[in-house]
Amino acid sequence: MSEPTTLREPVRHAVDVALPLERAFELFTRDVARWWPLASHSCSQEKGATVRFGAGIGAQVVERGADGRDHVWGTITQWQPPHGFEMTWHPGQDAAQATALEVRFEPRGEGCRVSVRHGGWEARGANAAELRDNYDRGWVYVLGCYSGSTRSGG
Repeated sequence: MSEPTTLREPVRHAVDVALPLERAFELFTRDVARWWPLASHSCSQEKGATVRFGAGIGAQVVERGADGRDHVWGTITQWQPPHGFEMTWHPGQDAAQATALEVRFEPRGEGCRVSVRHGGWEARGANAAELRDNYDRGWVYVLGCYSGSTRSGG
């Protein structure tokens, strides 16, 4: 039996923001703790304290809970500021179950478009289709939080 076609298709979402390319990239990465919805989209949930991006290939994205525990979300595999990055994505999971996340920043009028491509669902095994559907909805919410932060002084 073959896997569903949708499982092979990456989740894709984009949002336009009124920030210059460099600032949009900086907000998404260096200032991620200012806008990421930790209470609902993190390993620690309401006990999430912060999240930080390392810069450069091999750096990690790490969430810290209020209890001081760190949760690795993934590892940077491509780093091209201010145009984008790629990383493994496995928040709170074994790296062997990592999916692939790509975020791109492209000039658009006076601002830029931020595009998310999240694929590699096969790595998540039997729960892959359900997780893909959850992330399809989740990225809409997360990008909405990001976009909202740009309107409030991002």
